[in-house]
Amino acid sequence: MTRPTPKDVKVIAHVADVPADDEVATRIANSIGPAFDGFAPISGTLPFDLEPASFLLAQIAQKIEKVSK
Repeated sequence: MTRPTPKDVKVIAHVADVPADDEVATRIANSIGPAFDGFAPISGTLPFDLEPASFLLAQIAQKIEKVSK
């Protein structure tokens, strides 16, 4: 997990179909950058197994619900 650059922000905004010019992308990158810096010492050490597992369960439940209708 690295601090996003204005270029990264612009690409993500484009993919999300949200307009963001260079000035806006720079402001966003500068405003969220400190949060990334704060998590840098523990990056990669946090457990990440709960959310993906519940996501799969939710997807399976939706699929079962659609089939049963």
